[in-house]
Amino acid sequence: MNLFHREKASAKDNAFVVNNKFPHPDDMRLSTHALCVSIGGNPILKHVNVDIPCNKITCIIGPSGCGKTTLLRTFNRLVDTIEGVKMTGVVMLGNQNIVAAGASELTEIRRHIGLVPQRPCPLPMSIYDNIAYGCRIHGISGRRKLDAIVEYYLRAVGLWDEVKDRLNAPANKLSGGQQQRLCLARSLAIEPSYLLADESTSALDPISSRMVEELFVKLKKDYSIVMVTHTLRQAKRIADHVIFMYLGEVIEEGDAEQVFNRPKHELTQRYLAGSFS
Repeated sequence: MNLFHREKASAKDNAFVVNNKFPHPDDMRLSTHALCVSIGGNPILKHVNVDIPCNKITCIIGPSGCGKTTLLRTFNRLVDTIEGVKMTGVVMLGNQNIVAAGASELTEIRRHIGLVPQRPCPLPMSIYDNIAYGCRIHGISGRRKLDAIVEYYLRAVGLWDEVKDRLNAPANKLSGGQQQRLCLARSLAIEPSYLLADESTSALDPISSRMVEELFVKLKKDYSIVMVTHTLRQAKRIADHVIFMYLGEVIEEGDAEQVFNRPKHELTQRYLAGSFS
């Protein structure tokens, strides 16, 4: 049960909790089997088998062009936005194969698997409406309900005290670090089970980057987080589980301490030693 459900479960009016058409979030597992993705006939992912652990930070690492972001975007079918993409195999979310899901099911899938993008991308609207936007799409209405959601999730990302007196101001007036925390709050507000983070600190200054890292570490007790990062130092700081990819294949996967300190595969050893990047 995540932050919002736990804190609000005993509230007299909890009608703003989004209805869940999938299994309860605690029963959801995310995994792939024989997942293949090609773009324009060129193979990008090759028979990928991974099992994302719950309530941990999973870091996907590997050299540029190895398929990290493509794998991340298969988890909520955002890979579909790429022209000429073809996907086969299985991506399981609970008891549903995402690969076989129809277009009408994608909104519900993406509610359960949120995305924090590489660069902050606040919607062209107010700070308040950025958080409320997804809730409204999923049928949440009423000012009192939305006020509670907006405040709760801005507090969750440490942004409330910085913006509480200007909630109606344009979100794009916030600093880069504030915008990224706002995007994180927007993703959390629709109650996902998983958070995908695609190089989500790479465009931030070191202080803002560390703040977002600390938020992920705090949030993992209530969410399962999957992060693509090119920065080994970052992965070593926060990863619980590691997936190392090379040329579209998963070379090694396991507990972060084991992968970083006792890698089994020679390619993993060479990558960690800096032989290639």
